[in-house]
Amino acid sequence: MTATAPTEDVQIDPRGYRFGAAVTLAFALLAVLLGSDAGLIPMALLVLMFLPGAIVGPQATVQSWLFKRLIRPRLAPPTETESFRPPRFAQQMGLAMSALALLFGLVNVAAGFYVFGVLVLIASFLNAVFGFCLGCEIYLAVKKATTRAA
Repeated sequence: MTATAPTEDVQIDPRGYRFGAAVTLAFALLAVLLGSDAGLIPMALLVLMFLPGAIVGPQATVQSWLFKRLIRPRLAPPTETESFRPPRFAQQMGLAMSALALLFGLVNVAAGFYVFGVLVLIASFLNAVFGFCLGCEIYLAVKKATTRAA
């Protein structure tokens, strides 16, 4: 795990952050099912799990560490890699949404807890099950809209 944000364009195995989304999905589902009281613990764990990914990139998360140690050795080499930047943006979105869910839960606003908890749940479901990274797509759309053609 890297302690600082990479300056070069680190390439990552997309299967790794898809595995990370499956872990996120499990925690988000547990949080939403437990509700705005007991669900605060898994939601707080999600916030902590998103933090290194939001700062450095998905390659710095606990999920990535698990993938590299337990799953990756059993797989063929990746046929393609991709930049860490779109998944890092997705991690930043996940951090914001899970932190808002946690905050709303802590101040006893159950509706806010559920709204933001379900947003994390939906985004992680799309990535884990279909390989569609919603945060990555938002990143690419913003990048395209704000970058001038050469």
